[in-house]
Amino acid sequence: MPIHPLSRSLLLLTALSGGLLSVSVPASAQPGWGHSRLDGWRSPRLSSSSSSRDDSREGKVQVEQFAADDAAGKLGHGPISVASAPGTTSDASDTAAYEAAVVDQLVKVGYDTVTPDPDGGQIVELRIVRDVLVPQEQKRKPVSGEVTVGASNYGTFTGMAIAVDLTKPRKALLSTRLEARVKDRATGAALWEGRATIATRDGSDRWTEQAIATRLAAALFEHFRESAGAKVASR
Repeated sequence: MPIHPLSRSLLLLTALSGGLLSVSVPASAQPGWGHSRLDGWRSPRLSSSSSSRDDSREGKVQVEQFAADDAAGKLGHGPISVASAPGTTSDASDTAAYEAAVVDQLVKVGYDTVTPDPDGGQIVELRIVRDVLVPQEQKRKPVSGEVTVGASNYGTFTGMAIAVDLTKPRKALLSTRLEARVKDRATGAALWEGRATIATRDGSDRWTEQAIATRLAAALFEHFRESAGAKVASR
């Protein structure tokens, strides 16, 4: 007896719902982000790789200071001028920011920076040295993952795991070192020298050139009158 078209459709639906027919559906043809008993589609698992990437060195200052044995009575008074020493790796505009920051500190410790003596007094030579501590990170894929395809009593199934990383690549971590040497202008003898180093993130709004110069100069001359060879802890 012929089967009415409507009855044939009902029989097919009954077979499908009862698991009598196994259908393999490619992953590209899956109907959406759901799951069904027939095709075994599994909702993707999302994971985020937002682990901390902070560097403990960033923003800290290391300072070392040394003074000549007979310099105690000569430091912190009288006329002084500022000059750039050979080996500076910054450009002219950056050097000006460091010179201005150092002049402010020299005034605070007692020097006269307004009327330097071209034939006497003291001179402080500055050197700014930059280096790359950690290179800039490479550009990463924002989305990555894997797909697993298998079969079960209900048909084929597809499993997917997706890792989402929306963080931007970190800029380079830079080292900036400010070196200063105070000398007697007439004799050329070194009376005091110090160096201050800071690690900052390239392009950071917090660490502009002026901010770095001010921070290093303040740390460098904070313990200007202390004993020779004293090493100041990180700040």
